[in-house]
Amino acid sequence: MSDATRPYRLMALNNAWANATFYRRLDGVGPVELGLKRPGFFPSLKKTLNHILLVDLYYIDALTEGGQGLALRDMAPLRDVPALARAQAKADEALTTFCHQIAPETLGQTRVTQRDSGPIEETVEALLLHLFQHQIHHRGQAHVQLQTTGILPPQLDEFYLEYDRAASARDYFA
Repeated sequence: MSDATRPYRLMALNNAWANATFYRRLDGVGPVELGLKRPGFFPSLKKTLNHILLVDLYYIDALTEGGQGLALRDMAPLRDVPALARAQAKADEALTTFCHQIAPETLGQTRVTQRDSGPIEETVEALLLHLFQHQIHHRGQAHVQLQTTGILPPQLDEFYLEYDRAASARDYFA
């Protein structure tokens, strides 16, 4: 019998690894460089990384029924790489913990997301899938933005396959 929650645990671990790998590559990028105009939906690395973090916190709050909802939008943007890296690692840990604690029946449960138009119920499964897709989408944009700084972006798709799994990813499977 397969465990229906295993893919979500793996996606949470992959996300945590990809973020940690990406932030290691950002080491040494100062606040000025972080805020410079870059291509993407959000026109700087700072804005893109803050957006990823804020949306992560929003959906983690909904999944864990934390009750903060739209109030999270009032969070002040973080200004430097170390602060962003710490906050993202904390969010990644919360998401990974949630995914390790859910039971298969939890996937079909609903959670309320607060929207400008009012509360909307979504399944836990849909929220998780959306969150993982959102992270990949915007981290890809940050990847391109990093490249425009002259820093070679890290390889972020070497996680699942034994064939080409990055050495740093192996720790996440332990």
